[in-house]
Amino acid sequence: MKGKLEGLQPASVFKHFEAISRIPRESGNEKQISDYLTQYGKDLGLEVIQEESLNVIIKKSGTSGYEQAPTVILQGHMDMVCAKKEDFPFDFSKDPIPIFVEGDYVKTEGTTLGADNGIAVAMIMAILESKELEHPPLECLFTVAEETGMDGVRNLHPEHLSGKILINLDSEEEGKMLASCAGGVRNVVSIPIEWKEANPQKQSYAITIKGLRGGHSGLEIDKHRASAIKLLGRILKVLHQSFDIQIANVKGGEKMNAIPKMASAIIVADLTNRNEIENMVDTYQKVFKKEFEASDPNIQIQLNKIESVKRVFADSTKTNLIHALRLIPAGIQTMSANIEGLVESSNNIGTLETKEDFIILSSAVRSSVRSLKEEINDRIASVCDLIGAKMELVSDYPAWEYEPNSKIRQIMNEVYKELNNNQEMKVDAVHAGLECGFLQEKLGKINMVSIGPNIYNNHTPEESLSISSTQRVYQLLTEVLKRIK
Repeated sequence: MKGKLEGLQPASVFKHFEAISRIPRESGNEKQISDYLTQYGKDLGLEVIQEESLNVIIKKSGTSGYEQAPTVILQGHMDMVCAKKEDFPFDFSKDPIPIFVEGDYVKTEGTTLGADNGIAVAMIMAILESKELEHPPLECLFTVAEETGMDGVRNLHPEHLSGKILINLDSEEEGKMLASCAGGVRNVVSIPIEWKEANPQKQSYAITIKGLRGGHSGLEIDKHRASAIKLLGRILKVLHQSFDIQIANVKGGEKMNAIPKMASAIIVADLTNRNEIENMVDTYQKVFKKEFEASDPNIQIQLNKIESVKRVFADSTKTNLIHALRLIPAGIQTMSANIEGLVESSNNIGTLETKEDFIILSSAVRSSVRSLKEEINDRIASVCDLIGAKMELVSDYPAWEYEPNSKIRQIMNEVYKELNNNQEMKVDAVHAGLECGFLQEKLGKINMVSIGPNIYNNHTPEESLSISSTQRVYQLLTEVLKRIK
C-alpha cells in the first residue's frame, strides 16, 4: 500500500516518520514505540540498549576515515503530546495519526501531528540505516516522557553514553540553533472539597468556554493567547457576585504543558435568573472576544440547561476555587533583560479537574532563572495558604546554561552559511524545557546544540511540519556530522 508521505524528500526520513505515526506514543504509553526502535536497531545489526525506563540507545560506528573522530550523541524524544479537536473521534492508544500532505506541509485531520518530536526520531533512524552518509561514531538516544516531566532523561543511565558532543533535535525553527533553555517544574494545587446537597428547585447549567487556539505553554506563551481556565475563573466570579450561583464541577485543559483551549463548569442558579445569566454570558463573550481579538477571535461561551445535579460545592469551597482561579499567576511573568524578546519566566495553568475530595490545578512553571521559578512557586504557595489548599512540586528540571565557547556551534554555523548564501545561523535561547538541562547535568561538560525544522502550532490539532524545511535541516545535520573528525 502506498504511504501517504511517499515521494517526499528526504524519502528515508518521511518513510520513518509515517511508520512511527502508526504507533501509539503518548507520554506514558511508549512501550510499543520503544520496542519498535529497539528491534529496528537490532535488525540493523547495531548495539542497542533499552533502559528500564524505556529509553533506547543505538550505537553506530564511525564510517571509514572517522575511526578516531569524537563520538556524537544524536538525541530526540519518542513521546508526543496527544490532543484532538473536541468532536473528533480518535483513540490515541490504538489509532494511527491521520496524516496528509497539503502543499509544503504534513498535517493531520483533527489531532496533534507528533512532529514534536517524531521528526527527530525519523531523522536519526534515517542516519542509522544509511550506508552512504559519512559520520563519526554515533550514540543515538531516544528518550521517553519528555512532554510530561522529562522522566526518561531524568532516569537516564549516563554510563551508557560516552560522547562529549550532543545534537538535540527538539527545536522547531529552522535557521536558529538553541544554546540555552528554561528550567521548569510541575506545580500541583489541591483544593479540598466540601460537598453539600443541591437545591432541587434550582436549575442546573453547563457553561463551556471553547474556540481558543491553545498552544505550547513555553514556545507560544509570548503569543498572549487566552487561557480558557483563567477565563472560566472570571465568568464564575461575576456570576457568583451577581446571582449567588452554586458550582458542582469544573474542568479544563488537556495537558499541563499546553495553553488550555477549553474549560467548563456545572453551575446551579434560580430559575428566575435564567435570562439575566444568559445576558451576562453573552456580554462576557463579547468582552473576551474584544480582549483577545488578535490571538483568539473565535472564543465562544455556551450556556446549556442540563439535568439537575444532586450536590454542589459548599460555599467555602466555591469561594476558595474562585480565589484560586483569579489569583494564581498565569502567562508571562518576566522578560529577559539580556536577550531581547525572550520570555524569562511564566506560568501556565494547564489542567483543571474535579475529583471526589479535591479540585486539582496543574501548572507548568518555567524560568531561565532559578530564583524566579522559586518566586512564582512561592506566590502560588501564598494563595494556597489563604484558601487552605496544598501545593506539590513535581518533575523539577534544570535550565540549560549557556556555554560561551562551543565548537559544535561553530561547525553548525559554518555549514549553515555554506548552504544559505553566507547567512549566519541565529544563536538563541528558548522559554521551554529541553532535555539538554538534564543532559548537561548527567553527562558533565558536554558540547551541545539544539536544532530542528519548522513546526507550527505544536501541541494543538493545527500542528504542521514543513516538508522543505525538514529537507534543509536534514541536509544541514548530515553535513555537520561529515565535518566532525
